[in-house]
Amino acid sequence: MKTGEVKIINQGLEDEMEVWGYQPCLWKRILVGMGAVCTGGLLLLLLYWLPEWGVKGTCTHTSVRNAHTLLLRSTDEFKQWFRARVHVMLAPGGKPFDSLDLKPKAQLGNGEHGIGAADEEVRGKFAHRQPDEIHYFTHHSTKYYWNDVIQNFEFYKGLEDLKVSCASIHSDHSSGLSKTLQEYRALFFGENEIAVRVPSIFILLIKEVLNPFYIFQLFSVILWSAEDYYYYATAIVLMSVISIATSLYTIKKQYVMLHDMVAAHSVLRVSVCRGNKDIEQAMSTELVPGDVIIIPANGMIMPCDAVLTHGTCIVNESMLTGESVPVTKTSLPSSGEEAASSYDMEEHKRHTLFCGTQVIQTRFYAGELVKAVVVRTGFSTEKGQLVRSILYPKPTDFKLYHDAYLFLLCLVGVAGIGFIYTIILSIMNKVPAKTIIIESLDIVTITVPPALPAAMTAGIVYAQRRLKRVGIFCISPQRINMCGQLNLVCFDKTGTLTEDGLDLWGIQRAEDGRFSPPESEVAKESLVNSAFVACMATCHSLTKIEGELSGDPLDLKMFNATGWILEEPTEEETALHNPIMPTVVRPPKHTVPEANQNNPLTQNMELSELSSCEIGIVRQFPFSSALQRMSVVVRRLGEKHMDAYLKGAPEVVASLCKQHTVPQSFTETLETYTRQGFRVIALAHRQLESKLSWHKVQSLSRDLIETNMDFLGLIIMQNKIKEETAGVLQELQQANIRTLMVTGDNMLTAISVARDCGMIRSHEKVIIADAVPPKDLYPASITWRYTDNPAPTNRDSQTVEIHLDEEEEVCDRQVALQEQSYHFAVSGRSFAVITEHFPQLIQKLVLRATVFARMAPDQKTQLVEVLQSIDYTVGMCGDGANDCGALKRAHSGISLSELEASVASPFTSSTANISCVPNLIREGRAALITSFCVFKFMALYSIIQYLSVTLLYSILSNLGDFQFLFIDIAIILIIAFTMSLNPAWKELVWRRPPSSLISGPLLCSVLTQIITCLVFQVLAFLLVRQQSWYEMWTPQSDACNVSSSGLSLNVTSPHDHKNIKNYENTTLFYVSSFQYLAVAIVFSKGKPFRQPSYKNWPFMLSCMCLYTFLLFIMLYPVPAIDSFLEIVCVPHDWRVTLVIIVTVNAAVSFMLEILIVDIVLWRLVFRANQGVNRPSEPSSADAPQVANDRWGPSFLSWLFCRNNKPPTVRYMHLALELQDDADWPPKPSTVTCASDPQSRVSNPL
Repeated sequence: MKTGEVKIINQGLEDEMEVWGYQPCLWKRILVGMGAVCTGGLLLLLLYWLPEWGVKGTCTHTSVRNAHTLLLRSTDEFKQWFRARVHVMLAPGGKPFDSLDLKPKAQLGNGEHGIGAADEEVRGKFAHRQPDEIHYFTHHSTKYYWNDVIQNFEFYKGLEDLKVSCASIHSDHSSGLSKTLQEYRALFFGENEIAVRVPSIFILLIKEVLNPFYIFQLFSVILWSAEDYYYYATAIVLMSVISIATSLYTIKKQYVMLHDMVAAHSVLRVSVCRGNKDIEQAMSTELVPGDVIIIPANGMIMPCDAVLTHGTCIVNESMLTGESVPVTKTSLPSSGEEAASSYDMEEHKRHTLFCGTQVIQTRFYAGELVKAVVVRTGFSTEKGQLVRSILYPKPTDFKLYHDAYLFLLCLVGVAGIGFIYTIILSIMNKVPAKTIIIESLDIVTITVPPALPAAMTAGIVYAQRRLKRVGIFCISPQRINMCGQLNLVCFDKTGTLTEDGLDLWGIQRAEDGRFSPPESEVAKESLVNSAFVACMATCHSLTKIEGELSGDPLDLKMFNATGWILEEPTEEETALHNPIMPTVVRPPKHTVPEANQNNPLTQNMELSELSSCEIGIVRQFPFSSALQRMSVVVRRLGEKHMDAYLKGAPEVVASLCKQHTVPQSFTETLETYTRQGFRVIALAHRQLESKLSWHKVQSLSRDLIETNMDFLGLIIMQNKIKEETAGVLQELQQANIRTLMVTGDNMLTAISVARDCGMIRSHEKVIIADAVPPKDLYPASITWRYTDNPAPTNRDSQTVEIHLDEEEEVCDRQVALQEQSYHFAVSGRSFAVITEHFPQLIQKLVLRATVFARMAPDQKTQLVEVLQSIDYTVGMCGDGANDCGALKRAHSGISLSELEASVASPFTSSTANISCVPNLIREGRAALITSFCVFKFMALYSIIQYLSVTLLYSILSNLGDFQFLFIDIAIILIIAFTMSLNPAWKELVWRRPPSSLISGPLLCSVLTQIITCLVFQVLAFLLVRQQSWYEMWTPQSDACNVSSSGLSLNVTSPHDHKNIKNYENTTLFYVSSFQYLAVAIVFSKGKPFRQPSYKNWPFMLSCMCLYTFLLFIMLYPVPAIDSFLEIVCVPHDWRVTLVIIVTVNAAVSFMLEILIVDIVLWRLVFRANQGVNRPSEPSSADAPQVANDRWGPSFLSWLFCRNNKPPTVRYMHLALELQDDADWPPKPSTVTCASDPQSRVSNPL
């Protein structure tokens, strides 16, 4: 393909794809049709499985503009192929937001007649002009339209495509669309519906049956039927039917659940504005971007994403965020600096009502309705995108599955050798052609085990059930295996590491530019009329729902501490009073006694008027993560002027205040509190001009109000660390799993909590990377500030000593200790600057960074991506509120929210602490090891059977139908499904399980067992032929009579055309049956990742029963069983010899696995090399012992080509590079400038 003919769609986005254009080709189609007939339809199946071959095989290349069929390929690491059909649509315009030059809406008239007339006028207008032909295709529920200007396909999100400013939404889009314009836009945006079509059982069945695995099974069944192996073929068909039925039930159930989840808001009636004053009832499916809808007073479930232009709403967003706290949404700013900026859904989410969220209450002016402009519809909405990610998930990026396919290819290669061997042998023995074809193909069906996928899935299903028992719910079972490979976990702080609720520790007011002493009681009488308490009582987003105060836990704690009462107007009061009936807060009556007014204390308060303490909240600017503050405009009853109150991050609030009102000791006081782990919030106040009216306040931008404030003081909140936190983090660190904190809280508070919970040890340095963006002529720079280590307490000293003693015992390497003695701490602002201006430093920084403070939600997601880019397997644990993006992006996201609606995370824990993380990793490791065990066992099963059949083919024999049946059903299925039942080991160990099947220890394990089985099968095969009683078996043969046992089993049987009954067959059947059991026990390992096998009673019981049965029929033959299994009678001495052979075989298998794989290879070669290459991480102090005498490991390392092998993962490689970098970490009080990343100029802090 020529590069010029490739188009890129969704450039820079997650679902970026390359597109090629094709036209149907008649001669290619004829050839494919002929090929399909000749191959019995197999060619069509191949083209169905490989879309790129399907398109290239039936079409010729053309330009994307003229294409009939498109071939799409994702640009991510998976390189998935898709095909799409191009459709043509006729429309009066080329783009959804093109103007149709209609009459102004005011002239359209009222009612149906006006709209109808306008409609006729448009029809007449376009009668003389040719409608535009628009090419489009649909992929993953998104429509892409051809754009002649950019010569590419593009998709339309919604109103944001116009890059409209907030002010223009008010001026140009707040009156609504005409019916004609709405119908025109509907051509492009389609129905406003997140349509989850539940496929019929028939369609699901066809898709399931066309799976390559089932096609292979169908081929096997046909082949076995041709060989008259009806019983075994029936058993496989039965297994397949059960497997398909289970799979169909599960898939159908998931579709129905998803359909029900989105159906709640799919279709409902809404009030839509058609022109300035026309309001009509319409179905929500008819909504298009630009429509103006009216939010009813009693609320609704939002059918689309819409931006609020008039009024205020209280919304429950738990469906999207997992956070049950109601959120206040205010109208979009219409004036000021913020109004001039382009509308962005993420930036203006406090003004946006999201699809699927529930509006609980609305607030509005008398005579004015609460209105919202539709921004996005259907699958473009936030909820639509969430549903799309569930409907079309990315493939699980896990090495295990990739290696499994490689391993199966190796088995197919082995089958190919057997195939050729069988053909040559059969030709030499002049076997009929039909028999040659059947027997050679039979080898292929033996080598690729049909029960492999079911057996592999069993371990994950069992792990999922065990997780459910400990309160961890999983919506993505394939990710359980990934949890076994986690080597880094990011934790949110508030509500995750620390208690969710904050306790008010005290307040520290500022008066005359100085701090007063800290006070613990806020509700005392002397403070009732102070601006400080007024700010605490009004500056929040609390609301009453069914009589109960509801809102942010911090706001609740702060408001309750004042003891004040909040009263909200009823609907009737709101309608009667003009212009507005505000929410009112007031102190309880007993708090303001008469005597208080003459009290000298009250005469010096900041508010001079004491006529009344009731305060009405006139306007609210909600808390913004980006701005790190919220504010309100209030009026005290009886006052002529209004006041503004502000609360937020102390640094932000201080920057908005008059400098003389901020105490000089502000920075020192703040640091004192934050170092102790307190959460500090600053308050400020400003008296507004008396000329400001109620209406004018509603249109003012927050920038005009949030300036020139008077600093009021600090609120000190205590956020206690949860009891389980320190123990869990210590357990993770001991297990070589790195831990990070990612929080929206203050930097010093975060560092303090990290020290308290053990993420950072008391003797370790913390380096704060303080980055500033370029300004004027100065480039972007990073200042490296070293924080002071807190004075160690006795407890801390003991901890350090114990740690060092352990270090000496494990590994006496001073370099490692120096490596571990520092951590970076980065703020959200610095992270943004470093990502943009210092891209070469970001990976070095995250390698040692432990604290990320003041991080915005999207920055948490970016951090996870950076960590993944250096090959960390990342887990994220958060409370589900602002961690949704990071929870979805991480390899394993664990939400601590109990709400079922938190569908953003693959795992949800009902236990609201981080103790779920080690549980999940333990189960992940157990499931991963189980997958390896089962895969190895199934591979050995097919190879053992392959060896038996290959040896028997050499004498033109085979295993019997019922022998196959006994092996596959009684031994293999029972063992494969019970060996997966081992629970996880009770503790996390330092070692991680291998992530790859193609790894040294695993390959050696499989190869040694294959060689062992081969040797003992060949030995038994040759030995039986050397026996004195051996002869070519016939129905008249009676070898038992030659034996001293005197057993006589003369069973008359007809002549055996297939030559099943013979001494070699019987010998190999016994030996191979015991080999299956031996490798099952050898591979079913316990410690250190799973409980020992003897605790898995179903597995042990199965093995014991099978061993007993096999020994019994071997030593004491039962004629009926022998006849059923087509076993012939052999002398008792030979039976004893077979017992000795299988016993020695089992012993050798066990010794080789324990001695060679577990001891020599893992401990001396792979682990020793791992110790050399592994970077010394803060969490992995206990490196493996490196022996002084290394000749053995060195020789074996050389033998396995592992000598001086560089680490394969990037973070290890990077750590080794940094060990040799003398300038890393940067020295204290130095600055790194963007213009020259290597130069560090000394600069005192």
